[in-house]
Amino acid sequence: MTPQDVADGLRRGDFTRLAPLFGDPAQPERATGQLLSWVEQGEFTDDPHILAEALTCACFLGQTGVAARLLERGVDPAAGMGTGMSALHWAANRGQRAAVVLLLSHGAPMELHNMYEGTALGTAVWGYLHEPRGDQLGVIRALLEAGADARAVDFPTGRPELDSLLAPYRATA
Repeated sequence: MTPQDVADGLRRGDFTRLAPLFGDPAQPERATGQLLSWVEQGEFTDDPHILAEALTCACFLGQTGVAARLLERGVDPAAGMGTGMSALHWAANRGQRAAVVLLLSHGAPMELHNMYEGTALGTAVWGYLHEPRGDQLGVIRALLEAGADARAVDFPTGRPELDSLLAPYRATA
């Protein structure tokens, strides 16, 4: 695969197909992989949109080492909405708690709306209810503790474990 193939895949949101270029899934905290090598060699420097989509892809995949390196290089944590969802939305949807925490530590906006008009919290709750994977309850907890607006979620959800997590934040919203 060439850098141009990767750029095209990132533009299309073909994140699953690009996963092998983002490092070892067993060691997501390590900053490795062909994509990062290309970035560090200067590929994509003239296209911040591609770097933003690379951040979104890294967070979708839970590759926090690559995501951290991209953030250190100045990639905007709010950018990367080519798929209609930001890095934070995708990390929240897929239960990638470490990626969510990383993005929040870099100021990713929690109340940014995705193409479905959902916030990161709304996206995490929707994912928990409809596509459970990863640590979505941990993501929801991290977002709430960081100050996400709990009113972004229809309540009650009908899931006792989720409602007990949301209830205290709804009471103070």
